[in-house]
Order: sequence, then C-alpha cells, then structure tokens
Amino acid sequence: MAQITAALVKELREKTGAGMMDCKKALGENDGDVEASIDWLRTKGLATAAKKAGRVASEGLVGIAIDGTKGAIVEINAETDFVARNETFQDFVTTASNIALTTGNDVDALKAAPFPGEERNVQEQLTHMIATIGENMSIRRVQTLSVDKGVVSSYIHTALAPGIGKIGVLVALETEADAAKADAFGKQLAMHVAAAKPQSVSRDDMDQEVVDRERAIFAEQARDSGKPAEIVEKMVEGRIRKFYEEACLVDQTFVIDGDSKVSTAIEAAGREAGGSITLKGFSLFVLGDGIEKEEEDFAAEVAAVAGN
Repeated sequence: MAQITAALVKELREKTGAGMMDCKKALGENDGDVEASIDWLRTKGLATAAKKAGRVASEGLVGIAIDGTKGAIVEINAETDFVARNETFQDFVTTASNIALTTGNDVDALKAAPFPGEERNVQEQLTHMIATIGENMSIRRVQTLSVDKGVVSSYIHTALAPGIGKIGVLVALETEADAAKADAFGKQLAMHVAAAKPQSVSRDDMDQEVVDRERAIFAEQARDSGKPAEIVEKMVEGRIRKFYEEACLVDQTFVIDGDSKVSTAIEAAGREAGGSITLKGFSLFVLGDGIEKEEEDFAAEVAAVAGN
C-alpha cells in the first residue's frame, strides 16, 4: 500500500479541483496512483469543478445569520438563478452564514472552517457542490457586525427562504433601550438601507477619495458655467451638501415616513424605546453588485454551431 502523502493530495487537488478528502480517498482507492485517481474522481463526477472555475458566477444568494448582538452577511455566487432555487445550495448559504458568525470578516477563514456533518471544510464542500450541481460557484464576500449592548437587525429583500435572498442588510444599533422596540426600528432602518443604498453612515466615515472625486467633477461642471470663481465655489459646496444628503445614511430622508431625516428618526426611535440609540454601522450586500457579466449573443452562438 503506497503512502498517501500531503504532496500527492495537493497534486491531485490541483489537477482535478476536487476536495481534499475526496482526493485522499481517491488516492487510497488507487494505491497512490495519481492518474488512476483522476479517472476515479471523474467517474464519481468529482473532477469536473476545475473545468467550471472560469465561468462567470453572478447569480446566487445573499445570506444573513444573527446570534444575539452579532450578525453576519455573506454573498455566495452561482452561474444561474436556477441554482439559487436549489434547496442544497440554499442550505449551504444558510450554513455558511452561521459559520461566518465565528470566522468574522475574513473570506479565507470562512472557506477554511469545518463544514458541519462533512469531512470537508466550507470551500471543499462548495467544490463538491460544483461537481454535483454542475455550475461554477464562489464565496465572494462576508461581513460581520456586533454591538456590546443593543441589537443587530436585518432585512432580506424578496427572500426565497428565511435569511436568504437577493439583497441583504444588517444594521447595528448600540442601546440600552427595550430590545424588541429597538429591533423593530432596526428592521425599518435596514429596509431603508436596501431602498436608499447609502455609501456611509455619516460624513465623518465617507471615503475621502470618493468625496474628492465628486468635488472635482462638480468643480469642472461649475467652471464650465462661466460664472465668477466665488460663485463657482458656492456652487460646488452646494452640490457637495446635496451629495452628502444622498450618500450618507443619517442625512438621507427616511423612506418609511418620507419626511424626516434618518438622524431625526433615530432620535425619535430612542425616545419611543426608552433610551438613546446610536447607529454603529450597516452592511448592504446586493447580489452580483460590481460583477462583470458576460454578454451573450444568441444569434452568433447559433451561427457558430451551424458552422456559418
């Protein structure tokens, strides 16, 4: 019986894209013969994942898990919306979301975490699913939020099942007020974030590069007006204020009542709940946001198949 070394397992994984435990079993079944193990994995349908790795995965699901005063949100992608409706994939997203509560904001740490009920880690389980379902999939991003005292509230837009959907939001509220009332407001605030898509909590934590870029654009537009320099400066400052009102969560108009600022709504919610509420942060994941999707030309594809 040949010794199954870590180097052999690594070689087989690189050649097949199969999970570590599957590679180890394949080598054991084939006396350490790598080529025979490749055939064994192919026969079992476990060597197909690597072939699919180059395909664009922009569909999938966003998953959320909350445990006490901590919440986690993950985005896991697949190639088609059909897979998002697959119960096995949905269960995987739900499980990964719960695991993320302990692994934090590190995608690699989530991938390396043991997957419950399997002799695989999270990434290896995903690779196994790729081979089984037949589509490329990837764990794209993860974020956690927590407070010492208060609530982490959530909202899933068009949920396919509890805690999973296409748009997910976490909101962290620090407070000693009534938890149920704070959470009810937190859910409203999370709905607002899903609708208004703010870039930051406030002006203080807005990315300065973003502000500088907006200011440069506004300045160029104002100069083109031909007005005097002092008027141009006032125009730029006015547009920057408008930008903050649109991009900063606390400066936005609260979509729930369509009238008050979010900052005012937070103060009112604190009075209603019996204690001040501080917005510590939010996370907004929109499925596929920023992923370049392949443009498909169906007519050209048909022509190619026909040999034209």
